[in-house]
Amino acid sequence: MKLPEINWIEIIDVLLVAWLIYQLYKIVKGTVAIRIFGGLFAIYLFWKVVAALKMELLTEILGQFIGVGVIALIIVFQQELRRFLLIVGTPDFLNNNKTAKKVFGWMKKDEDESKIHLNEIVGAVNKMAKAKTGALIVMEKQSGISPFVSSYTTIDSVISEDLLESIFFKNSPLHDGALIIAKNRILFAGAVLPISDQKLAGKYGTRHRAAFGITELTDAIVIVVSEETGDVSLVNDNKIQKIKDIEANLKKELVILFGN
Repeated sequence: MKLPEINWIEIIDVLLVAWLIYQLYKIVKGTVAIRIFGGLFAIYLFWKVVAALKMELLTEILGQFIGVGVIALIIVFQQELRRFLLIVGTPDFLNNNKTAKKVFGWMKKDEDESKIHLNEIVGAVNKMAKAKTGALIVMEKQSGISPFVSSYTTIDSVISEDLLESIFFKNSPLHDGALIIAKNRILFAGAVLPISDQKLAGKYGTRHRAAFGITELTDAIVIVVSEETGDVSLVNDNKIQKIKDIEANLKKELVILFGN
């Protein structure tokens, strides 16, 4: 039997489709949408099975359902599609996306801007944890954060332990919002972040939901200090990690995540 000929255009086509599906999966993983997607896929497979068995009535009914599948997907996944379009619509999407860099060879980066001075951050977080001062610190990595934050106050200052503590001081007007760090500078304070709609454990409050929200849209690294318990958590790639020993482990984990 003669094998079908495959040219390089078809290979690129398959790779691009696979990359697109993977990007969509990263957006919906960990949310209820992934279960809905699984249900729709199961219905599609069932439709193919009944069609192969020539069960005409079921095939007709499921065929009508599949026929309006695109509209149904838009309705069901409207929030996830909105997130995807927000990410793609970011002006520096291709320049900042790690996968795109690998595909297109755009690997050059400014080493000075990629390394965040962590000692000041770790020192401030340690003090705030001991004092049970709630804090939400978002550190930009590759993806731009600015398109996803609102109602912020511009700071544009060097990273300082004292400044971090003063911003999150309980009587400070900016203490309830998020602090945004990018390119070794504190850019914004009192920022409002998108809130995750996924189901989280009851012990997680608004700060944690905001941390999950921004990491669903970007590759940012977020430090959350609980106001109730003083516990410190790292949120990255839509995953949360509790830091038990701040002085010993926080900087180590940040160095690993930033690749410094």
